[in-house]
Amino acid sequence: MKITTKHKVKFIINDNFILASKINADGCHMGQNDGSFSKARKKLKYKIFGITCHNSKKLAANAIKNNASYIAFGSFFKSKLKQNAIKANLNILRWAKHNVKKPIVAIGGINNKNYKKLIRAGAKYIAISSFIWDNPNLKPELAIRKFK
Repeated sequence: MKITTKHKVKFIINDNFILASKINADGCHMGQNDGSFSKARKKLKYKIFGITCHNSKKLAANAIKNNASYIAFGSFFKSKLKQNAIKANLNILRWAKHNVKKPIVAIGGINNKNYKKLIRAGAKYIAISSFIWDNPNLKPELAIRKFK
């Protein structure tokens, strides 16, 4: 949190809304199996609260019902982080762009060569993990610069 505060970047805890609340993080991102969305929203109050909806309009509608701050779709590409992740396609982003009034986040296997097609299809944001933190060819700082 000291690093993110210093650089004026939001600190979002993945999968654990209780921890996010306890340490006063800026928010929490939850997958479909990470607990009760309604309990998470109550615990987080007005903090950032995102939900992964894979490739599903129905899950997106449920996330909206639970007052998610943003809706995440993916995995769009193969990822070392979650090798068995449900695959999503660009059509869900195109649909969400016209039907979801929340920010849309694309997740899963995103790198400096494949992210532009996600933005063009409707993603407002991209979540990048392995390309930065588990990249055998680039140190994290250089990987981040590839996006700048």
